[in-house]
Amino acid sequence: MNTDTKTSFSFFAKLIVGLCALAAMFAVSMSVGAADVGVRDVWLAMTTHASGEHLTIIRELRFPREVAAIIVGAALAVSGAIMQGLTRNPLADPGLLGLTSGANAALAFSIAIIPSLGYFGITIACMIGATVGAALVIGIGAARRGGLSPLRMVLAGAAVSAFLYAVAEGIAIHFKISKDVSMWTAGGLIGTTWSQIQTIVPFIGIGILIALLLSRQLTILSVNEEAAVGLGLKTGRIKSLLYVTVILLAGASVALVGNLAFVGLMIPHIVRPLVGTDYRRVLPMTAVAGAAFMLLADTLARTIHAPYESPMAAIIAIAGLPFFLIIVRKGVDSSS
Repeated sequence: MNTDTKTSFSFFAKLIVGLCALAAMFAVSMSVGAADVGVRDVWLAMTTHASGEHLTIIRELRFPREVAAIIVGAALAVSGAIMQGLTRNPLADPGLLGLTSGANAALAFSIAIIPSLGYFGITIACMIGATVGAALVIGIGAARRGGLSPLRMVLAGAAVSAFLYAVAEGIAIHFKISKDVSMWTAGGLIGTTWSQIQTIVPFIGIGILIALLLSRQLTILSVNEEAAVGLGLKTGRIKSLLYVTVILLAGASVALVGNLAFVGLMIPHIVRPLVGTDYRRVLPMTAVAGAAFMLLADTLARTIHAPYESPMAAIIAIAGLPFFLIIVRKGVDSSS
């Protein structure tokens, strides 16, 4: 057995383990909550038409919520991995580089100006807002002589994010929709419906598919852009497609769960020591790990202070901040 075959076998074995862990986490998240239900009830709810209070809770509340957690977790993690590869910046994350704050501002604007706008329209608005946020960060970060270093990108992202969050708050206060915007952007999956999932699945599905198809090119770009040009890659077109992919993934995610920073930062850093730096392996494992992590975060949000719900965004931030500080300490400053 040659080295490539051994490596592929090792990766598939790890991917299967990851999928098993995801399935186990899904079973736990479906069973645990303010109203604990047994695994048998979960099985009956998903395989039969039997009725009962617990079965109704599972079918109508938990099932769509946990499916949404899987989809959004995978989307945010993959978008973070793509951004880290494209920018060669270990701190890259949709929540830290203006995408989610731009989507948030667009969401507030949409609710204020067009209250009757459907969920599909809000999703499109969030994608437009994510595009504006990313453009502002890249433009401001690259304005200074010397180019767009990782530290400048993070600083520009922090400034733009603060500005766009303030814009969203100002819109909410002026139009007296603070409660509506806050409930939407608190960073949770409360009240997720199947119609909402059906709206975002095409965007996220297309985004992840494009990412997987371009994973080899992303691997080359993540190492050296000059080498990519030398190999004949059309780097401008590839980078544009990948940025569009990130916008699709981040915009659709914010439209459903609001602002969740750090997922796209943490998960790729957890995955790379396990599977290496080849994005043909990083992206699938990142999607699985992101989905499992989001299920864990949502389960903790529902159980830490049951029957009340804790903000999922706070739980993720508590886990993500140490990662951010560790990565900064490793020497990002030296690349500025």
